[in-house]
Amino acid sequence: RVQRWPHLARQIRQQGHGIGLHGWQHRSFTQLSRSELHNSLRRSQATLVAACSGIPEEYRAVRPPNGLFWPQTLVDLRRWGFFPVMWSVVPEDWLEPPVALVVERVLAQVRPGSLIVLHDGVRGGSQVAEATRHLIPALREKGFDFVGLPDPGDLPSCGKD
Repeated sequence: RVQRWPHLARQIRQQGHGIGLHGWQHRSFTQLSRSELHNSLRRSQATLVAACSGIPEEYRAVRPPNGLFWPQTLVDLRRWGFFPVMWSVVPEDWLEPPVALVVERVLAQVRPGSLIVLHDGVRGGSQVAEATRHLIPALREKGFDFVGLPDPGDLPSCGKD
């Protein structure tokens, strides 16, 4: 979506937020060949650099669509300089439940260190802004803080390639 709305991506970056990759066409990584996946991620990365400036290495976090990937995908991502980001809280907002239910689901699932996935409204989740307006103060009231992803170099190794 960065190609369609580069000004929004630029604004997000200017506000200090990180942007990760999700693939060029939201196709499950299990449906792509290794070269198709690599090209999809590099194309997304290049589009972000063009829209937001910076260098490709600033856009290395990858959340696989639907959470689907093969074990080899993890090896490939690492070899290509990317790192996978999964989630621990998913309120199924793409099904467009009422905002109050999205908030309730997040609050019921969240724990220290949780990664919450909310959708942008392009494929459901049209009420993400409204849900976020409720979630941020509710989570802060419960003592949660919001942080960016760690640098991949600071993460423990999961073994050899």
